[in-house]
Amino acid sequence: MSTPDAPPKPVDGLHETVAVTPMKIALLSRDPTIYSTNRLVQAAQQRGHEIRVIDVLRCYMNITTHAQSIHYKGEELKGFDAVIPRIGASVTFYGAAVLRQFEMMGVYALNESVAIARARDKLRSLQLLSRKGIGLPITGFAHAPDDVEDLIKMIGGAPLVIKLLEGTQGIGVVLAETEQAAKSLIEAFMGLRANILVQEYIKEAEGADIRCFVIGDKVVAAIKRQAKPGEFRSNLHRGGTASLIRITPEERSTAVRAARIMGLNVAGVDVLRSHHGPVVLEVNSTPGLEGIETATSKDIAGRMIEYLEKNAALAKTRAHRQA
Repeated sequence: MSTPDAPPKPVDGLHETVAVTPMKIALLSRDPTIYSTNRLVQAAQQRGHEIRVIDVLRCYMNITTHAQSIHYKGEELKGFDAVIPRIGASVTFYGAAVLRQFEMMGVYALNESVAIARARDKLRSLQLLSRKGIGLPITGFAHAPDDVEDLIKMIGGAPLVIKLLEGTQGIGVVLAETEQAAKSLIEAFMGLRANILVQEYIKEAEGADIRCFVIGDKVVAAIKRQAKPGEFRSNLHRGGTASLIRITPEERSTAVRAARIMGLNVAGVDVLRSHHGPVVLEVNSTPGLEGIETATSKDIAGRMIEYLEKNAALAKTRAHRQA
């Protein structure tokens, strides 16, 4: 695939140029023009790999025991060594099914389907992180309107944050500044049969969070995302700004552990600085590259491809030994 409009490669300087075995890589992405997709294509091609962007919703599968296959726009997809899933939240169910089919056919996945599904379930992911002792904002979940008043007390009262479980990029996240407002909003969401989380508002974070980009067992880059004036959501899609930040050893350890608990090899872990240490807001299985590469001038896409090279080869070696 040609990428005439691909963005320039960020400056990094920490890579080693080593001989690698060329791979055939499938990149599952619905939009070949976006920054993250372009950068991954560019990074793979620069290292001598063949990479193809595939719209996951145009894939269809034969799940027969002895004839497993994936077809795409009339042709069978064959011979791939690795797959990079860039599956949007709105197509998680179908995207995970396609990725699972690649895995069943022996193709190495940068992030596995089960880990992506786990991370996309916000309630389940918070329960898993909590069980493993990861710091979290005080979080409540309830079903009945009669329990709202006690739920608010359990969180510590207003102000508090109400989040739609299915929301992404800050959509469906509301700050309730008074207990009456919180009660009205929660009851309204419940009336619409929407699943919501209620969380304490970490005022000391001052509208900022930290995006830690984890690859393997390392935080390879971190940025501070600051909400615009009058806004508490720091998402870049909501007008937030990104800047380079030095994170603490505790924040680094928290991010790596959170990604590992989710089973993700590549993750964007969003952390808040609270009075009681770092707390994790979310673990993102498909973190965007533009904000973090621009702010840090690091070649994150290149590091993702390097990780893929090493671990796809190891997976193939293990498979040959077990055969």
